[in-house]
Amino acid sequence: MTKKFLSLLAICAIVLLANCSRIEQNTDPIIGIWSQSNTITTENSAKQTVRKEWIFNDVFLGRYHEIDGNTITLKTDFNWSKQDDIYTVEYKGLDGKPNNVITIKATEDGFYLLKKDGATLAIRE
Repeated sequence: MTKKFLSLLAICAIVLLANCSRIEQNTDPIIGIWSQSNTITTENSAKQTVRKEWIFNDVFLGRYHEIDGNTITLKTDFNWSKQDDIYTVEYKGLDGKPNNVITIKATEDGFYLLKKDGATLAIRE
C-alpha cells in the first residue's frame, strides 16, 4: 500500500511541475523575415538580383542567406540579442562578417532595420 501511495504521489508531483513550467512566448518586433535586395548589372549588361535575408526566431537565433539570382551563395546561423532598443546580430562560422548592431524604425511605409550610421540594413517582409 505504501509503494502505491508513493508512486501516486510522485506522479501527481510530476504532473504539477510539468504544468508550472510554461515557456514565456517571445513577441519581440524583430521576429520574422527581413530582407535587402539589390539589382546589379553584370559585364554583359544583364541584370541580376542579389538578395540578403535574415530570419529571426523567438529563441534568439536566426538564419542568414545571401541569394544571387536563384542560387543561395551563403547560408549561416546567427544569434541575436537585445539591450534596450539596440539589437546585436552575431554570425556563427563567418570570420569575415562583422556583427550587426541595429535598431528598428517604424514608418508609414513599413518597418526597417537601421545600422548605427542610420543606413537601412533590411525591411520587414
